[in-house]
Amino acid sequence: MNEDLTTLFTHLKSKGQLKQDIFDNTANAFSTLSEAAKSMADNYQESEIDKNGRVPFVFKNKGNFEFEIKFGGDVLLFMMHSNVFEFPRDHQVFKTPYLKEDKDRSYCGIINIYNFLGDSFKYNRMNDLGYLIGRIFINKDNHYLLEGKRELGLLYNDFEKNTLDPENAAKIMYRAVEFTINFDLLTPPYQAVQQISVYDIRTTIDNMQLKTGKRLGFKFQADPDNIE
Repeated sequence: MNEDLTTLFTHLKSKGQLKQDIFDNTANAFSTLSEAAKSMADNYQESEIDKNGRVPFVFKNKGNFEFEIKFGGDVLLFMMHSNVFEFPRDHQVFKTPYLKEDKDRSYCGIINIYNFLGDSFKYNRMNDLGYLIGRIFINKDNHYLLEGKRELGLLYNDFEKNTLDPENAAKIMYRAVEFTINFDLLTPPYQAVQQISVYDIRTTIDNMQLKTGKRLGFKFQADPDNIE
């Protein structure tokens, strides 16, 4: 075997092994988050705060890459991507000493957190919108970075020190639920809903083509990076 092929194959093995390690770390982190979500749902039911069962809090495992919690009129969907990504070079995280010491730390698995209205699934409203309220990056050191909205994004951006242990998973779950409870459904601007087709108005409510979303017609921008 010539030297070029040896170099190529060595690089292939090294990169592949790195990504496999990151995938394993991300899968473990996803499992830890899933356990935290189930524990929160169990605690709610055991508390008997909602004795009449009018405001449920339910955990549902949907496979190796997805689970959800439904509470009140909301659904939080946690989805683990099966691939490994690298931060873009202009990302704030590259300014930290942690990544400057080892570029391989910039490769991460991703767990996305989406907020949907419970009725969107209940009534099969396929045009309704969900929102990415946070995403968790897991690297080869088993450290994590959480980018997100308000309650989620401000407390968990110490990439060099954060590990997704059960305690931190419980904190993330708490903040995600807290943010969702406070993320209310707003009346859309009049201009966004002033027209409707005959088809839409004649369609049954279960298949309504009108979009519903918490911020439909409003600007919904990512919070600025706060990584130091």
